[in-house]
Amino acid sequence: MLFLILPLLAALFLGGDSGFEKPVAFHVIQTTSFRNHSWVHLGSGWLGELQTHRWNIRSGAIIYLCPCSRANFSNKELMDLERLFQLYFIEHQEFYIFPFDLQVTAGCEVHSGKGFLGFMQVAIQGYYFISFQNETCSSSLMNGRKTQKACNLLNFNEAFTHRLHRLLSNTCPRFTLGLLDAGKAHLQRQVKTEAWLSSGPSPGPGRLLLVCHVSGFYPKPVWVMWMRGEQEQLGTQRGDILPNADGTWYLQATLDVTAGEAAGLACKVKHSSLGGQDLVLHWGAPQSALGLILLAVIVALALLTGLGFWFRKCW
Repeated sequence: MLFLILPLLAALFLGGDSGFEKPVAFHVIQTTSFRNHSWVHLGSGWLGELQTHRWNIRSGAIIYLCPCSRANFSNKELMDLERLFQLYFIEHQEFYIFPFDLQVTAGCEVHSGKGFLGFMQVAIQGYYFISFQNETCSSSLMNGRKTQKACNLLNFNEAFTHRLHRLLSNTCPRFTLGLLDAGKAHLQRQVKTEAWLSSGPSPGPGRLLLVCHVSGFYPKPVWVMWMRGEQEQLGTQRGDILPNADGTWYLQATLDVTAGEAAGLACKVKHSSLGGQDLVLHWGAPQSALGLILLAVIVALALLTGLGFWFRKCW
């Protein structure tokens, strides 16, 4: 089977360089942890930064996370891929004889004018081990003779390398093009961001932590900065961009200042959904006209209610 030989190579690993990460048009990530003949497999599929698939650990089935996840593949082709992963994830555990962690990423990326480039990279215990491009295995020079021996073994297995090359250079590009076509509307959508300000826990006596919350935006790229006029405040700290439950994103930017420096500061947000109009929120700004109107209505209703009780009491 296509990946069945990979578990046999794990025994050759003896430490080395760092793990791997590579941007691709579509890629599958698989992490397997083996402990005393028990194992946990985690698998997911990604089109850029959009997760399209997940592996069901209990049933051994592929979970399709959005309408475009099936691309233009037939049910038979999808079942064949599912059986391939079932064989790889489930049947090969018998070859493992000691605790370790295996990470694999495989996919194909778009190169302008050069078509698709298929690849697979393998890391063990978080360290880069071997990689494939075309029909050739390359080993990490930092890992010495063990990884070179593994590559020599795989390069000698022509049936394995041919099947792997076909999967990465034929099946993956066809599937990626189908994903891009089926998910075009989803990938090109724009969701307008919302933003609000708050204060965080005090960093110390006489200091304020200004927090700018930016939420509900899509796509993911966004620019957020605390400003004084047109001057960027270099002390701005951006958190991680986190996913919302509806597929949009959330980010917060903080600024640690003395209480006297807060006046005149503003949070500026740039995002493609804003149509070129930056979103600017001023710290300590007065309430909007709508807010004042609502406040006036509430006060008036309270006065009328009080007058009503007074008249009833007097008469």
